[in-house]
Amino acid sequence: MIQQIIAIILLSLAVIMAMPYAQQGLQLLLGMHSWISEILTEVFSGGDTGNLIRQLITLLTIPLLAGIISSIIYWVGKRGWFPYFMQFVWVVWLIQTAALVIASKV
Repeated sequence: MIQQIIAIILLSLAVIMAMPYAQQGLQLLLGMHSWISEILTEVFSGGDTGNLIRQLITLLTIPLLAGIISSIIYWVGKRGWFPYFMQFVWVVWLIQTAALVIASKV
């Protein structure tokens, strides 16, 4: 019990100290999302179907690219398949989706 209390206090301190870096990372993530969305706007039509496809591709691009890049880096170092590829993609997707939901203007 004491160990868990100490762990949560230390993790809370780490989050507080890393908050500016996390905010910069989320802003970069949202900026990349907007950039990809603008590029895909030129490819897809302005109708409902075109917008849906553009948003879907945009939402999936960043997590998959992050997973592929981390897999390449892992392969260069270990010469093997990145064992947590899909878990990494899911974590990036969840972070990106949460940031988009929070930043969306209703």
